[in-house]
Amino acid sequence: MIIFWIKEAFKSIGRAKSSFFLALISTSISVLLIAASVIIIQLTGRFQDSIKKSLNINIFLNENLTQKNINEIENEISGLHFVSGTKFISKDEAAEKFIAETGEDFRKILDYNPLPASFTVTLKSEYVENDSLKYILARLGDLSGVDEVVFQQEFAQKVISFLNSLKKYVFILTGILFIISLYIVYTTVKLITNSKRDELETMKLVGAKLSTIKMPIILNGTLIGLFAGLISLGIFILFIYYFDTYIGFQKIFPVNIRLYSLLLLGTGPLVGFFVSVFSLKNLTLKI
Repeated sequence: MIIFWIKEAFKSIGRAKSSFFLALISTSISVLLIAASVIIIQLTGRFQDSIKKSLNINIFLNENLTQKNINEIENEISGLHFVSGTKFISKDEAAEKFIAETGEDFRKILDYNPLPASFTVTLKSEYVENDSLKYILARLGDLSGVDEVVFQQEFAQKVISFLNSLKKYVFILTGILFIISLYIVYTTVKLITNSKRDELETMKLVGAKLSTIKMPIILNGTLIGLFAGLISLGIFILFIYYFDTYIGFQKIFPVNIRLYSLLLLGTGPLVGFFVSVFSLKNLTLKI
């Protein structure tokens, strides 16, 4: 019976070439839209992480700390669960940075360096949220040997609000793309099924089982999905190759090509199968 279903699926492709190509094009578009949705979500997540990691906290130290005290403070900061990295800036380094940025050398007027040593702390991206930051700033300010904790709180809140809004709109966009992609395939399969209505009615009259009627159509949709996945994979590889050659796409937004290749190859047959099953749910043996 399975062999019969497979033969009928291939025969339907040969009998209705125009319908096959229509379904193939629509399914390929659907698969590409779904892949684009996944890529958009991934790239947005990376963009959010990079922005959040750029929001550094400056911890200024008390004067007259020994190197041992500074090492102890650094170890304590590094051990905090929300910290991803620390960088120590000595008094001399702070002076050089100040002169480079302002063009004014205070050492010509003062015989000492008034700038304190400090740590620049980078947080793990999941902790860069308004509620978490309040706790983090208080926790860092309570460390022994810390004089002041400086963080652009207002700017950070605006950035976090923007990223949260961006995430919401991205999910809405990907949801719309996903629904559109499924609707494209669904309407195409319904169109093909309706065009075969006379053939299906004839099969009912001769006493064919419901599975005998449905399974070739479902297998046909799955095969179309497989071919659509291969076409989408080819387009995806050409896209990556072209943009990587001219703008270094992989360096800016590294993409796991193997993972997306499996996604494209797997999405096509799944979309074809489930949409075919759904489009045939109202088909019965009633004449």
